[in-house]
Amino acid sequence: MSVARQRLVVLGATGSIGVNTLDVVARHPERFEVLALSAQRKVDLLAEQCHQFFPRFAVVGSDAAADRLKGILRQTNTPTTVLVGVEALETIASLSEADTVMAAIVGAAGLRPTLAAARAGKKLLLANKEALVMAGPVFMEEVRLNNVMLLPIDSEHNAIYQSLPREHSSNLLDNGVRRILLTASGGPFREMPWEDLEAVTPDQACAHPNWVMGRKISVDSATMMNKGLEVIEAHWLFNAPGERIEVVIHPQSIIHSMVEYADGSVIAQLGNPDMRTPIAYALAYPERIEAGVEPLDLCRIGKLDFERPDLNRFPCLRLAFHALARGGNAPAVLNAANEVAVESFLEGRLSFTRIPAVIEHALSCVDWRDIATLNDVLEADAAGRDAARHLAASLPPRQ
Repeated sequence: MSVARQRLVVLGATGSIGVNTLDVVARHPERFEVLALSAQRKVDLLAEQCHQFFPRFAVVGSDAAADRLKGILRQTNTPTTVLVGVEALETIASLSEADTVMAAIVGAAGLRPTLAAARAGKKLLLANKEALVMAGPVFMEEVRLNNVMLLPIDSEHNAIYQSLPREHSSNLLDNGVRRILLTASGGPFREMPWEDLEAVTPDQACAHPNWVMGRKISVDSATMMNKGLEVIEAHWLFNAPGERIEVVIHPQSIIHSMVEYADGSVIAQLGNPDMRTPIAYALAYPERIEAGVEPLDLCRIGKLDFERPDLNRFPCLRLAFHALARGGNAPAVLNAANEVAVESFLEGRLSFTRIPAVIEHALSCVDWRDIATLNDVLEADAAGRDAARHLAASLPPRQ
């Protein structure tokens, strides 16, 4: 049976999610047409992607990057129009010809184009968790108003989505759900002695034992802030109160998350740690397509381990639950301060163990406010960044 080709926009095409998305797309040229791609600064890789998929538009973050990309595309006779900046991202995210938008820009930078895709009523594949963490009530209202098909790409939320009834209601209790169980690998420092954490380097923090990811999200995994952000994301995606969301450390990263029901049943989604699985699931939904992922060999794995997270070792997870409970602008402040702290760590200006201190400082000194508009979100983001930068600059550099 022939299937109409989906016209696809990939926001963040040169990151790990974007690259894996295009890998799946390349396996099914009869199903997908790439309409537009974006990257902040990886011009050479973006040029290769344009030459392979011939998108109508490519968006970059600066005039210098645009000039370089245009030059490369002229040399390869690639007829892609190059655009620049946030407004251009919003333009491609809301193109009338586009069917599906993969929102894979990391951090707060992805908020505006992701919102633009929601306002345009696109099928939205959400890999940018910060859009929900920062602007949950604003974002979900746009999803509701524009009847958006919202499919999560994070492996954990995708697993939850697969483990819920196909036609689940917005109220988990109506589906008989008792708990959502978010699994976490525990990152590279799960068993490292506490006294050694002060001296860890960015390269150590980015060496995830199971997943290949960008540097920022790898550090978030090492602090378990990534899991904290996912808790907030799960709250908005599944209308789940914080007390019904539990984090379970599962070092093998084979069970991607679980849903526990009132009758005692626990439904889990399993698979090798490969982002092409949730990407392919969302791209082809409700069908299933081949994604290039190796079959799961449970006999080779042998055992699956589980443990509760140590909130003394991973205070960022505790801070995320606290921000969710406070609501309002607290999650946006949390996210902003974390981005500043992680950037300072990656640049060698802050020790690993001071990341949560910077975040906690921002949460304590930014006044609580409700979130009702995008401007409220942006103000909270700016306030969180200012508070975090002030403390980070006052601390001695990492030794």
